[in-house]
Amino acid sequence: MLKDSEERYRTLIQNVPITVYRTAPGPKGRFLMANPTFLKMFGLESDEELKEITVADVYMSPKARKAFSDDLLAKESVTEVELPLRKKDGTPFWGSVTARVVYDESGKSAYFDCTIVDITERKWAQEALRESEKHLKTITDSIQTGIVLIDAETHIIVDANPAAVKIIGAPKGKIIGHVCHKYFCLAEKGKCPITDLGQEMDNSERILLKANGEEVPILKTVTSILLSGRECLLHSFVDLTGQKQLEAQLSQARKVEAIGTLAGGIAHNFNNLLMGVMGNTSLMLFEIDSAHPDYERLRNIEKSVESGSRLTRQLLGYAREGRYEIKPISLNELVRETSDTFATTKKEIRVHQELAQDLSGIKADQGQIEQILLNLYVNASDAMPAGGDLFLKTANVTHKDMTGKLYKAKPGNYVLLTVRDTGMGMDKRTQDRIFDPFFTTKAMGRGTGLGLASVYGTVKAHGGYIDVESKKGHGSTFEIYLPAASKKELIKVRELPETILKGKETILLVDDEDMVLYAGEGMLKAMGYKVLLARSGKEAIELYKKNKDRIDIVLLDMIMPDMGGGETYDRMKDINPDIKVLLLSGYSIDGQAKEILERGCDSFIQKPFNMRQLSQRIRKILDKKYV
Repeated sequence: MLKDSEERYRTLIQNVPITVYRTAPGPKGRFLMANPTFLKMFGLESDEELKEITVADVYMSPKARKAFSDDLLAKESVTEVELPLRKKDGTPFWGSVTARVVYDESGKSAYFDCTIVDITERKWAQEALRESEKHLKTITDSIQTGIVLIDAETHIIVDANPAAVKIIGAPKGKIIGHVCHKYFCLAEKGKCPITDLGQEMDNSERILLKANGEEVPILKTVTSILLSGRECLLHSFVDLTGQKQLEAQLSQARKVEAIGTLAGGIAHNFNNLLMGVMGNTSLMLFEIDSAHPDYERLRNIEKSVESGSRLTRQLLGYAREGRYEIKPISLNELVRETSDTFATTKKEIRVHQELAQDLSGIKADQGQIEQILLNLYVNASDAMPAGGDLFLKTANVTHKDMTGKLYKAKPGNYVLLTVRDTGMGMDKRTQDRIFDPFFTTKAMGRGTGLGLASVYGTVKAHGGYIDVESKKGHGSTFEIYLPAASKKELIKVRELPETILKGKETILLVDDEDMVLYAGEGMLKAMGYKVLLARSGKEAIELYKKNKDRIDIVLLDMIMPDMGGGETYDRMKDINPDIKVLLLSGYSIDGQAKEILERGCDSFIQKPFNMRQLSQRIRKILDKKYV
């Protein structure tokens, strides 16, 4: 009976599809028996080959097989372990080995009965999953999108990636374990919109409450996932602060462009009106002496026109048409002169200067830079009605010192002007509007709202950048970056004399405004010149064709209907390449005027101008005397 039972067992073992084998005890035990499935698994062809190997030949890790043997002997029960194995040809694979110890009659371990299941594909799948999870963690840890995992039932945050930690502004340990209401919604009425999946699955803008209480705009998405059998919410979000600031800047730029175009047009037309007043006033002053009873009245009119001209300069500055005569100048010198003057009128404000000794020059219009400084001083003074401190600092910087800004500065060298006051400061809402035209916090009648707007426009027109930092009750700091001149030495411009210079040459005056023609003709004739008049570009060309041999210089308006100053100049230059032209305009030297000058036009004068200014500019061209 026993023999029959053993035979049946042997037959069963030999035919089952499961790998079955028997080894001597120990980590180097020899194989005592193995079924055909085992031989096939390990690439063995016969039982004879099996007798030539030990478990050390198929169990790849000596440490693992010793631990397996020791564990099996210690437990005296069935043991299951996953081991790295190898076939006869060296091919590695993974097997799940189940074994038990069989003891002899004396109680000594006689052999191990074992089975093996090939789990290579499962191990590879597990390894692939681990790698995938590792890669996923690397991705979530490196992306700038904040990701948090929230338990859907308890609303407790269970995980957060580094980006989320950075945006929230609290250590990870302070975030995990907190209910999501603390950071991800204001939950004014006890509602939790984060977990309202019916409304929150799509991208939507919400407010994140940082650890310090600051509100941050975010774009977020919520997705429901299962994690270890529990429903969780995968909450991803992006900080929109930078985007919102850029949108505000774009809106500001568009506003500047639209209103700047309007302001430029108004300033141009206003300058033409002022030109008529200035020209006639200047002519009347020329014809009477200082003892005349109307002399002072006329001088006051001239001063009023100059004040009006300064207002149009502010408008043109805002319209980025504010550069008139560009030359290398010393910013330090301007800061000293303007701040000293300011300090004498505002004794309650202490002015502190920290000016770089080796400061580079800047290529700019001196009058416009002076206007920037005065506007900033006045702005600081208004912020310190009871007195305070005004700090002025200059420094040489480069575009590399301007990193972290919302704009990307053009490569090059810059001069930095910092104006800081200890005044009342501004809230964020006011800061967002300070460069808007006609925006003012002053009482009715005390401000035009063009000061800082013109500062912004003028800085931009000079290729510079402006930043402002302020906090309510903690003062304001303005930082202005202006492109540095290519050479440190400054060009000293010879001052022209204050007298009216006369001449006997023939001048062609071209302007479509009758008041400008009338005033201009009177001034030119009073200076001794013979004058020809043209009311359009076409009329000017015809007059010049007929009189080119006796016309010594052309005074040409830049903005005219049908044919502008630029085309008129080109047509006349074709007639006479050596023509001398003084360009007139209610706009500045930028834009069209600059292009015409680059094509060979001799000089430019800004309307409104008086007789002295006009006479000196004409003689400069005709005599080539002044440089």
